[in-house]
Amino acid sequence: MPLRKHQLLLLLFTLSIIASCNKPRPKTPATYTNWGAYAGAKDGNRYSANTQLTPANVSGLKVAWTYSSHDKDINNHSQNQCNPIMVNGVLYGASPKLKLFALDAATGIQQWVFDPAAQNDSIKNDPAAGYKVCRGVVYWADKSGNNKRILYSVGSKMYAIDANNGQPIKSFGKGGYIDLTADLGRKTGSFVSGTTPGIIYNNILIIGARVGESEDAAPGHIRGYDALTGKLRWIFHTIPHPGEKNFETWPDSTAWKRLGGANNWAGMALDEKRGIVYIPLGSIGGDFYGGNRKGANLYANSLVALDAATGKYIWHYQVVHHDLWDRDLPANPNLVTITHNGKTIDAVAQITKHGYIFMFDRANGKPIFPIEEKPVPQNALPGEHPWPTQPIPTLPQPFARQHFGPEDVTDISPETHRDMLEKYKKVKYNTMFTPPGKDGAWIFPGFDGGGEWGGAAVDPESKIMYISNTELPWVQVMIDVPKVTDNHTLSGMGHVVYNKYCISCHGQDLKGNGTAYPALVNIGKKYNGQQLGGIIENGRNMMPAFKQIAPGDKKALLAFLLNLQDNTKPVTAMAKEPENAKPIPYTMDGYKRFFDKVGYPGIKPPWGSLDAVDLTTGKLLWKVPLGEYTELTKKGIPITGTELYGGPLVTKGGLVFVAATKDEKIRAFDKRTGKQLWEAKLPAAGYATPATYAINGKQYVIIACGGGKTGSKSGDEYVCFALGEK
Repeated sequence: MPLRKHQLLLLLFTLSIIASCNKPRPKTPATYTNWGAYAGAKDGNRYSANTQLTPANVSGLKVAWTYSSHDKDINNHSQNQCNPIMVNGVLYGASPKLKLFALDAATGIQQWVFDPAAQNDSIKNDPAAGYKVCRGVVYWADKSGNNKRILYSVGSKMYAIDANNGQPIKSFGKGGYIDLTADLGRKTGSFVSGTTPGIIYNNILIIGARVGESEDAAPGHIRGYDALTGKLRWIFHTIPHPGEKNFETWPDSTAWKRLGGANNWAGMALDEKRGIVYIPLGSIGGDFYGGNRKGANLYANSLVALDAATGKYIWHYQVVHHDLWDRDLPANPNLVTITHNGKTIDAVAQITKHGYIFMFDRANGKPIFPIEEKPVPQNALPGEHPWPTQPIPTLPQPFARQHFGPEDVTDISPETHRDMLEKYKKVKYNTMFTPPGKDGAWIFPGFDGGGEWGGAAVDPESKIMYISNTELPWVQVMIDVPKVTDNHTLSGMGHVVYNKYCISCHGQDLKGNGTAYPALVNIGKKYNGQQLGGIIENGRNMMPAFKQIAPGDKKALLAFLLNLQDNTKPVTAMAKEPENAKPIPYTMDGYKRFFDKVGYPGIKPPWGSLDAVDLTTGKLLWKVPLGEYTELTKKGIPITGTELYGGPLVTKGGLVFVAATKDEKIRAFDKRTGKQLWEAKLPAAGYATPATYAINGKQYVIIACGGGKTGSKSGDEYVCFALGEK
């Protein structure tokens, strides 16, 4: 019987519904199938859509190949924190001495190497060249695809290198590079260095930089450069200039002339569809005393959204007001789409050193979950004016503990507990955001986090964020800047210079604090004046360059440090201070982790953990220790975790990969439960974020093994894993 017209229409409608249900879902964006940018893709999510590796087979991972640049420092000072990228079958990364290389990503066979020291005498003669870091590189190609280049930083130089042959692009910038100390709006002799790579929008390279943390720090302005020519296209002033938005929030209208910092050293994220770049900023120079920088200090410690094409301001949110605790925003934000109150929202999520996740609507900066301005202690040093409140998210839940009380002191043994509890009681304050003072306060999570530059990974399907989290207390004690009575001598004047630039890291007694801040007592037995002067000029390891110290002041500082015999030579006065500079009456007496006499953290474990947070509900799903001290495990103590440096990556195949630990291992976890499924020993600690990619259906996982932090031995290898052949 033939179908009637209405029956035919009904049949066609039904068939269309069935067809739509069976229609393949849109594929995961191509940017997720490989690792073409720092953090995997421009959204910063450290996510891979590759599925070959699963919880069922990850135990079969074996070393596929290794690559060594053979340029680690034999004294274990060098590091390699690079998260390499893979484009069109080629892996690009950097070595401990910041050589750029290209490898066959399937075999590790070297295609070319660019050595900046062979190109530039200032790098070749830089005694600290092996102690700077490059956390990643940027790939750019023009529309034709013929002009391909790698953009990466070597200290204060941003190079453009031909991706095909490793040669500098001489038409770019100043014969192949951009000088990062230029184009800052004012002349500065202060330290400026590229660490975490910038990001590309169309043909604009958007960059930040690491700057010093003293009161004479360079400006941290964000800049957009033409990726083809290296010419400046735009600049965003992170301390507003007259006539710019929020300039009026600064009580001192000259602050923009004399202050620096508020810089992006931790990376950024890009919404290419909207053309918005999201940039987390650090604190204003002069970390722990703000009497000379009254006000909230915008845009320091803020997440700022800019028009990527023009650098124009769109919105901002300040995570810490008038920062006195070095609470820089430590990592790039993550872009994720969630469902909230029945609405689909494109969100941006920012982790912090103090263990929070702030989430905002990408378009307008409106918080996804309520953020409360809570009153904080005001018992400050004379001349200091703390901000009366600080923003605390109601959700997501903190991924790090928020309080360090006597009940939290380590009980690894009765003797250790008694000893550390006695030390604990000598520090007066344990409330977060207590202003720095002479009685001491706990910084917990510590100055390095909580969250740190390794960043967070986000699964865009489940909306779950994964974070490597350190929970280690640090002590903050302020002292008067010591007065020097013999400053009529060269050595005495050098003592004044030391108190200004060096005392907060190396201490009043020059005894330092651990490997990051070494003792300077008898430094003359290790270095001569020329060598030590070079380190002061160029920086080394954690220490920034102090190019701003005038030659006469540097000579005086060397006389003090080396206890030179001509220390009775009279001098007149120190170099002229910058315009509107004000003396700093207080300084911190050193960066001090809370360790027991053996070197273990003085808090109950976990000392480091891998954490999972549901960004839709804001709930902390699970927390597992990350890292192990085998000598403690053998004593029956549950796995404690270790201090962590480096982030995780998450895969569609069901895994989270992370290294970051002091025990020199890389591990894989089930992303649903946090159960550890695999681990492998590395030649040196992987203080970096791993990358993963697929070639010809085979998935690889690679990690830079640079070590060198927290007393770890240095390394110069990349280790790449894949499933063994059946």
